Amino acid sequence: MESVVVVRGEAELFARAAHLFEAATEELACAANALRTWMGTHPTTMPERTPKKVRKLFRLSTMLEPRWAEHARIMASHGAQVRVCAHEVNETILLDGRVAIVAGDTSHGLRSYTVITRPELVHGVASLFEAAWRGGTDLAVHDAEMSELRPVVPAVLEALNEGWTDETAARALGMSLRTYRRRVADLMTALGASSRFQAGARARELGLV
Repeated sequence: MESVVVVRGEAELFARAAHLFEAATEELACAANALRTWMGTHPTTMPERTPKKVRKLFRLSTMLEPRWAEHARIMASHGAQVRVCAHEVNETILLDGRVAIVAGDTSHGLRSYTVITRPELVHGVASLFEAAWRGGTDLAVHDAEMSELRPVVPAVLEALNEGWTDETAARALGMSLRTYRRRVADLMTALGASSRFQAGARARELGLV
C-alpha cells in the first residue's frame, strides 16, 4: 500500500486496510466524534487478536446517547482505557503508532478515509490524538458527572424543540425552574452549542432526536 491512500466508503476501507488491523499487536487508539463511526458500524473488522493496549476517546456529545454510553462502559470492562473529550475530535484510528486512518467527509456521497503509513505524517496525527487524550476525562469520572443529565436529555430536547417556556418545560418535566435551566446549560455544553437553537440543530445532526 502507498504511504498515503484515500479510499471511499467503509467497504473499500475494509478491503484495503483489514490486514493492517490484523497486524496491530501493541496498541489500538481511536477517537470518535459522532454516533456513527466505522468501528461501530463494522465491528467484524476488529482484529481477532486484541492489541495489548486499547484506548478510545469519545466526544462528549456522543455520550448523551445511552447506547453509546453503555458501549463505552463495556469497552472499559474489557480492559480498554476510555476517556471523554468536550471538544470536537475527528474520527481517527491509530495502529501501533505506525498506521493512521483519518475519516473525511461525505461530500462525494461515500465517506472518505485517508490511510497513512508515512512515519512523519503518522507522528503528526498521533500528536493531535495525544493532545486530545490528555484533555479528556476518564469514563468513570464522566459517568458520575453525567448521571443526572443523561436520563432527562430526550425530554429536555423535546421541550426545546417544542419551543416551550422554561416555566412550562420545568413543570412538565417535574423539575424546579432552576434545575431545568441547569440541565439545559449542561446539555448545551455537552453539545458544544452556544444557543438553544444550535443545541437543537446539533442534536438532530447527531441523531439524538
